[in-house]
Amino acid sequence: MINVDELYKQQIMEHYRSPRNKGVLENAEIDFFELNPLCGDEIRLTMKLNGGRVKDVKFDGRGCAISQSSASLMTEEFKEKTLDELKKISQEDVLRKLGINVGPGRLKCVLLILKALQRGIFLYEKSEN
Repeated sequence: MINVDELYKQQIMEHYRSPRNKGVLENAEIDFFELNPLCGDEIRLTMKLNGGRVKDVKFDGRGCAISQSSASLMTEEFKEKTLDELKKISQEDVLRKLGINVGPGRLKCVLLILKALQRGIFLYEKSEN
């Protein structure tokens, strides 16, 4: 019998080997690049919107299995959400979705996609005003 931690580890490796939503959307309303300078992980988040709702989302980048899997998992969650709904996503939500406990040294890896999302939305809304 496989324990829950093992299932989550398998999920992480599956998303790392076969990431969902990998790529770059051309002419995206939200296009933001985020870097974790401590380890070198990189995420570029691109999103197309329609009526304030996510029409399509992609991420590109490189880094550890944790950062890339987190981006893959979370971009699945971003689809069809409004910007207001996306702004409510917390670091606890991301950690819950990933499903494993991470130490302080890996927390920035997990949250890199959330940081890209938050800053990307901020810059998009700033440019719209």
